[in-house]
Amino acid sequence: MRVGFVGVGRIGAAHAQVVRDHPAVSEVRIADADPARARVVADDLGVTALDRTADAFSGVDAVVVAAATSAHAELLTAAARAGLPVFCEKPVAPDIAGTLDVLDEVTKADIPHQIGFQRRFDAGYTAARQALAAGALGELRRAHVITADAEPPPPSYVPTSGGIFRDCHVHDFDVLRWVTGREVVDVYATGANRGAAVFGDNGDVDESAAVLTLDDGTLATVQGSRYNGGGYDVRMELAGTAGTHVVGLDEHAALISAEPDVAFPSGNPFREFWSRFRPAYQAEINAFVELARGERESACTVADALETSYVAEAATLSRAQHRPVRIDEVRHR
Repeated sequence: MRVGFVGVGRIGAAHAQVVRDHPAVSEVRIADADPARARVVADDLGVTALDRTADAFSGVDAVVVAAATSAHAELLTAAARAGLPVFCEKPVAPDIAGTLDVLDEVTKADIPHQIGFQRRFDAGYTAARQALAAGALGELRRAHVITADAEPPPPSYVPTSGGIFRDCHVHDFDVLRWVTGREVVDVYATGANRGAAVFGDNGDVDESAAVLTLDDGTLATVQGSRYNGGGYDVRMELAGTAGTHVVGLDEHAALISAEPDVAFPSGNPFREFWSRFRPAYQAEINAFVELARGERESACTVADALETSYVAEAATLSRAQHRPVRIDEVRHR
């Protein structure tokens, strides 16, 4: 199997290494908007560098897209028109209209495709999903999800990020849908600016909170921060009538107990996403190789990503207008 890559920044290069090591893969060809970077990564991995991104769609059996967000829709469309299985990091497109256009393309082409929401491959979220489905929690009544960065992103990233709900909490929205098997029906979101002016100057916030109602009446809360000094904090709590399960509560949790004589957690907190989710990233890209080979179903389709994008869009609108927003309000925009 021959796999083309478009985009070999940190995540793209890591994906390329995993694919290179897969026993079913005979060749990896990588391209980047910066050809010099493609050559450096190719030399490091011992794979083939390409001079043009368009060449990544020629003479291969599948394509992995880890390029800049603004290029995702165009590259997904190129894969669909070439009839190639494709993996693409989130988001599918910068907006709902673009995502719908890509959905049309992949549906018409009927190609295997997978969108990169890596938390679907994390051991903790997977175990929570299985426990809930098996009835170990009883009837789910409440959920709480957190994504808090230890340090803010570079200032240059903020203007093109889409805002904290589209960029950061979209992972929380996706995994909430996936773990619970329920859909969000309405959102009330808010936020605050407590840090660098670049967030407020670009209509964004650096502290966030939201209340979501699921289609079975379950209430979910979401909290986030770009300035979580305790470390990279990503957790989910699922509270049911028979018990509560927590994802991310281990020795690396970015927490300190205020109770006397409690040492847990005693490990060092993660400082960034890659250390926290490395095994999940590896599992998701191996799953894509299996998908491209016809050995499994897609773990996350464009249609799945679209539903999650609706939640992020509703949350963004809710914060801007200071009111609850039903998902149906943005579904037909």
